Amino acid sequence: MRPSDPNRFAQALFGGLPRRYDLLGKLLSLGQDRRWRREAVEHIVPAAPARALDVATGTAGVALSLVGRTDAHVTGIDLTEPMVRQGLHNVATAGAARRVCLSVGRAEQLPFPDDTFDALTFTYLLRYVADPAQTIRELARVVKPGGPMASLEFHVPPNLFWRAWWRLYTRVVLPVAGLLTGGPEWWAVGRFLGPSISEHYRRYPLEWTVDAWREAGLNDVGTRVMSLGGGMVIWGTKASAGSRPPRVLRRRTRWMAGLVDDPAPP
Repeated sequence: MRPSDPNRFAQALFGGLPRRYDLLGKLLSLGQDRRWRREAVEHIVPAAPARALDVATGTAGVALSLVGRTDAHVTGIDLTEPMVRQGLHNVATAGAARRVCLSVGRAEQLPFPDDTFDALTFTYLLRYVADPAQTIRELARVVKPGGPMASLEFHVPPNLFWRAWWRLYTRVVLPVAGLLTGGPEWWAVGRFLGPSISEHYRRYPLEWTVDAWREAGLNDVGTRVMSLGGGMVIWGTKASAGSRPPRVLRRRTRWMAGLVDDPAPP
């Protein structure tokens, strides 16, 4: 399930849900979303950024986590205006308005010069863009050399038992829970999310994503599966000026897609 215009689809899907968006995150992550955000932010903390960018900021959950764990001034952008309005409300409620600035914007065309931010985070983004690899390059473009980048995405559990349970939960329990807590709109969102996550990882397996980060100029790319495989945190550091990113092993990604017979040796 991949819409022909992911940006417009995301706006339609989430535009009417900002007040209960955080509840959706809790339902889909079985209450683990806050822990996942903390894990992503912990890969930013050692850099002690003065300026950080949070892309697909939604209701500003990660932006506020950055404020709580660093001294950074945080800029957040999101495609959906109602989400930004709810995020501004959350920021004001948290007393963080002096350190967080939110606006509407597209991850694929960031309105910032090269090497603007000391660090960057993004959350649940790549399923809603037409070209994930180009988007990762655009995100890396605005990070200063040597700066960290970290992301949080939903994931499909690799273990067969937990994957079967996850499929049942996302295909049956989540839509019903959405209907009971938020009505027909939430039923539609609940029905969409599980299949969309599965489809994304079918098209773009983890090895492909790691390759895309490296090709975008990120070094020391690491991953951590969270909560039995339901969440995935990825992080890396933008290559210093003049350095070359590591060579990407394309054959391994092609093997995962079934295009060649065997993986390349490490």
